[in-house]
Amino acid sequence: MNCEVCQLRELEVEHFEIREVLRCILHTIVFHRALGLVRPKDIDLELFNITYVQCGDVELEKKIEEKIDEFISWVEKHPNKKSQICLSFYEMKNKHYSWFNKNERLYWEQWFVNLHVTHPKAHSGKSHNSKPMVDPEETGYEDRGVRREALEVSLRDVLFQIIKFVNEKKDHVPPINEKAICFPCEITIPRSTAELTLYCHYPVHRILLLGWMCSRGCYRPGIQPCSADYNSWPPELLRRPLGG
Repeated sequence: MNCEVCQLRELEVEHFEIREVLRCILHTIVFHRALGLVRPKDIDLELFNITYVQCGDVELEKKIEEKIDEFISWVEKHPNKKSQICLSFYEMKNKHYSWFNKNERLYWEQWFVNLHVTHPKAHSGKSHNSKPMVDPEETGYEDRGVRREALEVSLRDVLFQIIKFVNEKKDHVPPINEKAICFPCEITIPRSTAELTLYCHYPVHRILLLGWMCSRGCYRPGIQPCSADYNSWPPELLRRPLGG
């Protein structure tokens, strides 16, 4: 099964903007992967002049809020770092082996939301020349207003990016389960957005700090290869430095 991946445009946000931005993006993605059994609910953002749509499912909303809380906690522990959250859609397949049966998640689509969380610059109010100085608080408000407008434009661009991807990428979507509201999905918070890519003698194997991609192309966030996978790689590959 092919796993389509969409890397959304990076957004520069302040800490207090994270929740609204993530709600808007994650709910928009989920809504466009809804299966029809939904009660659409329009939501107006408080910080931006943008309206998005939720599926109207309480459990789904709760799941998204919990992951946003988890993401914000991660950001607070890792200030001034670029951050990423991954929304993955999958289907469950029963794998029949000689000794046992096993249910396996086959990922068919992944969305990476990229945020750069910044902190507003403090204005000291000091001037190194004799010219009249503009009120630093007033300047700060103006700067933040300009930045907020730019973020709103960028957020709209991300929403259009989502819609464009959904409209263009359809062949990989699995058969619809009429009893479900949305395709099964999970939201993961990577430990780091630094990506280590290692190529080996197998076709498309690669290990990422964000997850593992198997030879079938199924990307599994947060799941590392087993020791057997590592042992199959040549020693010089495992010693390769970052970016080498």
